[in-house]
This record gives sequence, C-alpha cells and structure tokens, in this order.
Amino acid sequence: TCGGGGGWAGPLPPAENTRTDRSIVARILVTGADGFIGSHLVERLVRDGHDVRAFVFYNSFSSWGWLDSAPKEIVDGLDVFPGDVRDPNGVRTAMKGCDIVLHLAALIAIPFSYHSPDSYVDTNVKGTLNIVQAARDLDVSRVIVTSTSEVYGTAQFVPITEDHPLVGQSPYSATKIGADQIALSFHKAFGTPVVALRPFNTYGPRQSARAVIPTVITQIAAGKRRIRLGALSPTRDFTLVTDTADGFVRAMTCDAAIGEVVNIGSGFEISIGDTAALIAEAMGVEIEIETDEVRMRPEKSEVERLFAGTEKAEKLFGWSPAHGGREGFKRGLALTAEWFSDPANRSGYKHDVYNI
Repeated sequence: TCGGGGGWAGPLPPAENTRTDRSIVARILVTGADGFIGSHLVERLVRDGHDVRAFVFYNSFSSWGWLDSAPKEIVDGLDVFPGDVRDPNGVRTAMKGCDIVLHLAALIAIPFSYHSPDSYVDTNVKGTLNIVQAARDLDVSRVIVTSTSEVYGTAQFVPITEDHPLVGQSPYSATKIGADQIALSFHKAFGTPVVALRPFNTYGPRQSARAVIPTVITQIAAGKRRIRLGALSPTRDFTLVTDTADGFVRAMTCDAAIGEVVNIGSGFEISIGDTAALIAEAMGVEIEIETDEVRMRPEKSEVERLFAGTEKAEKLFGWSPAHGGREGFKRGLALTAEWFSDPANRSGYKHDVYNI
C-alpha cells in the first residue's frame, strides 16, 4: 500500500510505492481552492508543509471564496491564482511549474444543472480537458481529478464498488461521467498520470446551503422547528470533509493509484429523514419536517441509494475514514453543527431561501 490509516493532522507517513513525499514536492496546484472541499484541502496541504498554488474563480470583487476567511498563516503560505478553468490559456499558465494538480473546480449543484446544462459541459467537461491537456504538455507528475458518487446513479448493488455501472441521472452527473472519461482516456492514450478520486457525499463546515445537512442545520440555527426538505427516503453515504481531504493527500503520492478510479466514503448509509433527526438530536431540539415540492428532483432523476465500498482506497493508499459508521457520522455532525451555530460563520447563508 501507499500509506497508513485515515486521519487529519500531520505529514504523510513513509510508505511503499510512494512517488514523492512532502519534502520534495515542488508545487501543488489546487483548482476550486476557493470552494468547500478545496479550501479544507488547501489548509491541510499548507499545514503539511507543501508549496500550494490556489486556483480561485476570477471575479470583480477580488474574492477568494472561503480562503478569504482562512487563518493568516494559511493565506501567507499560498500563491493565489485567479482564473477560470474554462480558459485553456489561464489553466496552462497556472499549471506551469507545478508537479501535482488536484482538480476540484466544478459546477456541482444538481438542480441548477436542470436549467443550465451548457454551463456544466463547459466547466466540468471542457475544464477537465483543459487540465489534462496542459498536464500532458507540461509533463506534470500527477493529476487527481475529482469525480462524484452521483455518476453511479441509484445503486444497483451495495456496497458500490468502482466497477459499478455509470448512469447519468442528471445533467450534472452526466458531465462528471464525461469529465472522468476524458481524464482516464488521457492516461490510456498518452500515459498522463491521472487518478479519478470519487468522493461520496462530503459534508462539514463551509458547505453550501444547497446541500441537505447545511440546509437542516441553518434552519434550526435560525430558530425554525418546521424544516423544509425534499425527498426523505433516499440514502446517502456522508463523508466528513477532513476525511475527503485526507483521501486526496494520500492518493496524490501513490503510484499504484495512477490510472485508477477510487471511491472515498464512510462505508455507512443513512436516509435523508434519519439524517435530519440526527442533526436535531445533535443540536438538542425537536423538529417537524415539511415536504417542499420545489426541492424534489424529477422522479427518474432522484438517486435513491448511495453506499460506498472503500476497500480499494484502503488497499491502494491506506485510506479509511476517521469518521466512519454511525458514531463517526454523529461526531462529524456535531462538529458541523457547532461551526454553523456561530452567527459569524453563517452570516453569508440565506436559510429562508432555497438555493439551487
């Protein structure tokens, strides 16, 4: 294997089949560094001593997203590059001098993909093509492409292994299937050192309120006890963001993972309804759930069941979730609820507006 068990703090352990270690990494580019998972990953990498270039989405406000609220010692350790993954010239410029690329930039909101699918093709498919094309030309040593459990559609068997059929049940998932296949084709055709890391439903501090866990927490924190949700019966495999970030860190130094698709998940499934009940328990309140039709997916687009098989991640690079199983999920929910319960942290959230 390429590493030890899951965890959050500290450098990578010495390991067999490890291409490099933190002492000889020249530079790591993280696209989507301004987002939820990306900002947590950037913090992890800087604390581990890596030289990090943070690719953030260019905007006229000069906002770096969640990196704007990162600790000073993190920001001081970054080379921030504002750009757009849809632009091949900017991508190539950002990647120059980088040894490893962790590609997280994407459009991910499923409801938004129903009415603006073109933007998902441009960002997710063409953006990934720009990354792997530049990686090929610049001889980058490793590219980790971020996939998603949504590419599997409703589970045909559980736990879902990497051999599960791919079924696009939304324009979003279809573009992520396309992005995965573009990246993997570059490995097969040109030997580009690509890994497709496939996180299941990541949650934690800073997640968008379009996702179910922040939706419930922010409504409760705002004093509501009648919580508006969509479908309650689908099950999900929720993974704390620090565990997901640890998967990236381990995968990026593992030669055995090149050319592979690897799941990252908690190995535990729970319904949306039961998740809401656990959140209420963690926050010490009683709630009633009100079905909000606008939050419902079209019937054939709803993914009814997701439950990750993670044996491959453990075998290849020693990854396992530090917050796995029901008890781990409860600990992760408590940490997440604590963060969102701080008014300063949720000041930018609109709990009373359904954000697609």
